[in-house]
Amino acid sequence: MSITLTDQDKSTIRTAAYGAVALLSAAGAPHKGSSQGSIALTSATGVVGHVLSTRARDIQLDGKNVAELADQVLPALTAAITLLGAQDPAEAANFRDTVLVAVDATAGAKGDPSPAVTAMARKITAALDAS
Repeated sequence: MSITLTDQDKSTIRTAAYGAVALLSAAGAPHKGSSQGSIALTSATGVVGHVLSTRARDIQLDGKNVAELADQVLPALTAAITLLGAQDPAEAANFRDTVLVAVDATAGAKGDPSPAVTAMARKITAALDAS
């Protein structure tokens, strides 16, 4: 199945994925975790991998605190899953798996994650499953 993504669709996917890593960092994940999470995102395959590996300046994460960042990222995660699922459910599953690998890499970079990071990881998973 062929997927056609607009520039806005690609921006939503990038904002959602990289925003999930940023959100975990804001919740207290270690700096090394952010690096590991970003590496996980750029290691993706398929259409999602091509979108995430493209360097773009269209990622808009303007939150000044965790709540404001979550207000942007969590809906973007749901929107990304929805737009991918409408065209190719396999790519939606690929996106979900990719983000969850990045979440695990970010949260678990230095052993057990803090309760705040664990709670945020659950919220990210819920946003991915909300579509």
